[in-house]
Amino acid sequence: MDAYLKAISYYLPEQVLTNEDINKSFPEWSIDKISSKTGIYQRHISAEDEFTSDMAVKVALQLFHEHSIKASDIDFVLLCTQSPDYFLPTTACILQDRLGIPTSAGALDYNLGCSGYVYGLALAKGLICGGMAKNILLITSETYTKFIHPKDKSNRTIFGDAASASLITAEPTNFKINEFVFGTDGKGAENLIVKYGATKYPHTKNTSNDNTDEFGNVFNHSNLYMNGAEIFNFTLGAVPKLVEQTLQKNNAALTDIDLFIFHQANQYMLNHLRKKLAIPEDKFYIYMKNCGNTVSATIPIALYHASNDLNMQPGQKILLAGFGVGYSWAGTTLSKI
Repeated sequence: MDAYLKAISYYLPEQVLTNEDINKSFPEWSIDKISSKTGIYQRHISAEDEFTSDMAVKVALQLFHEHSIKASDIDFVLLCTQSPDYFLPTTACILQDRLGIPTSAGALDYNLGCSGYVYGLALAKGLICGGMAKNILLITSETYTKFIHPKDKSNRTIFGDAASASLITAEPTNFKINEFVFGTDGKGAENLIVKYGATKYPHTKNTSNDNTDEFGNVFNHSNLYMNGAEIFNFTLGAVPKLVEQTLQKNNAALTDIDLFIFHQANQYMLNHLRKKLAIPEDKFYIYMKNCGNTVSATIPIALYHASNDLNMQPGQKILLAGFGVGYSWAGTTLSKI
């Protein structure tokens, strides 16, 4: 049995943070410098009272409306998030109730970031091929900006909030989901982390003082910390191998792939990867200009626009590569039906 990606929708919060806004707070960062280095011109920021479940509900209802999908047809909910509403209960269970999905459906959260969408496709395919589900609602929803210190100029230029919803089904339609490659290296865990707030370092037992790094970014252990240099080095080492292994697993050569969609980390990093892998520019899709790095939602957002913009033809193939926090990485290919 095979599994297919039938449809994608995505949601961006109303509030927008532009490069002009960032420049007002950090005059030393010119508007042109921010846009040329990151490839990002604006990001969307979740409202103070808007949380992961709220964005997930909005994007799921949007998917149902745009693609004439019935909540009653969903038999499993997968939610990828690193910013759940609560430690418990599982946010996916809350979504089942708010969306009116049958109580016979399964539902679970899984905690992954930049590789999360590809992992979600794999989990969904496993459920379908194992005969456990037929129509899976895969949601990515992140409010990373709630973790960022207001004086952390680097992370504020990169990250935005977003949610995506995909329907993975046993019905042959749109894109066939092919074979997967995975990787994990927990030694890099502290290079992208929110250290305080969970059970090991609860807020009730720890105080968190502000720190300033060598570039003038302010953070504390209750906020998102990213060691950009280490993340960059990890990416340049892991992603070329991931692409090579994904091609091998799918019995394909680089020239067999019609489109490459990587996690949209930032334009500087993506350009390095494209050149290192010798991928033609017209086969390398980038979409982050108006939304920023939305973590687990970057790939489905880019895939949504690529599908609409490029008029993919039957038989054409897309390679997806997710990589980042964890360290965690995953790749697969999709074949247009």
